[in-house]
Amino acid sequence: MDKKVRFGIVGLGNQGSFYVNLFKDNKVDDGVLTAVCDIDPEKIEKFKGVCGDTVAYFDNATDMFKSGKIDIALIETPHFIHPDLAIEAMNAGLAVCVEKPAGVYTKQVEEMLKVADETGKMLGIMFNQRTNPLFRKMKEMIETGVVGEIKRTSWLITDWYRTQMYYDSGAWRATWAGEGGGVLYNQAPHQLDLFQWILGMTPSKVRAFCHEGKWHDIEVEDDVTAYLEFPNGATGVFITSTGDAPGTNRFEVLGTKGKLVCENHTLTFYANGIDEREFCKTCDQGFKQPPMTELKIQVEGENTQHRGILSNLAAAYLGKEKLYADAHDGINGVALANAMHLSSWLGETVTMPIDGEKYYAELSKRMATSRLKDKVVVKGASVDMTKTFNT
Repeated sequence: MDKKVRFGIVGLGNQGSFYVNLFKDNKVDDGVLTAVCDIDPEKIEKFKGVCGDTVAYFDNATDMFKSGKIDIALIETPHFIHPDLAIEAMNAGLAVCVEKPAGVYTKQVEEMLKVADETGKMLGIMFNQRTNPLFRKMKEMIETGVVGEIKRTSWLITDWYRTQMYYDSGAWRATWAGEGGGVLYNQAPHQLDLFQWILGMTPSKVRAFCHEGKWHDIEVEDDVTAYLEFPNGATGVFITSTGDAPGTNRFEVLGTKGKLVCENHTLTFYANGIDEREFCKTCDQGFKQPPMTELKIQVEGENTQHRGILSNLAAAYLGKEKLYADAHDGINGVALANAMHLSSWLGETVTMPIDGEKYYAELSKRMATSRLKDKVVVKGASVDMTKTFNT
């Protein structure tokens, strides 16, 4: 029998519970769940009924990390403690996968990455939307020059609709002290990652407007519009919200050789017959446009999402595959979210990379007046997460 990589889950909320079921249903190649941990005894009792004696149960992460019962720790806790727990696990000799986002502010993520480099321990991140064949194809077409030089990009990602009950279901949710942010830190981290991963570049300037509690009774942002500038002169717009119904998910990348549009699970390329820059300079007519062909791009491969990332973690641990979603990439999305916050708070354009200390000082002001909600509508509940992944 081939060796199975032993996983342990820290945090049995919605996401951690979802992973328990993936392991229970044998969806993770080369992986097996051997331990779970949560500080809530009611959750531990619940999962004893689900997993029985096939896993070990812990009421604190430290004991699980030192138990010798796991090889990889999955960190499924509120955002602020992702880096702290990852650091503790790596120092205990374990490989780690952190849930998105990698952290709340870049300083703590940098500390986590430093420990990964010093210990040599594998550190992954749950960027499951990187497995989507549509996004992989977009990245390939941009990298190979099919789209040409990028001129403009936009992502309107507003189909993250959430009700007030969602926010009231956890005392830490949508608070500065408990979560560190709103839609940028809970729902849109995937798009903040993909936006940069697919384009192959990071914005150099950001001007953002983050509306806090616009559509819900919460402290943090639930509606964001940001304007971006890139080092090559390209510009971009990133819009996200949890208050739009019906929402939109449209990702558009305009290059000199054509335009990529990803929407409604379909990838379309509007291909210019001649590079636009060349056409503009050589055309002898003022109103003529480059010849264009509309192409429906066929993509290959399965969209394996979370089970794909978990299976890859196990394979990478065994040396069978390269780690697909390295947490070193996780700092990019955190940095962009931090820049959007800081720009909105200061009311000005900010240059990336931003001053991490300045950002943390501004965040600390908000944390100091933050209030964990005294009413939790659904205590200890878990929901069907498969309908929330925007795949």
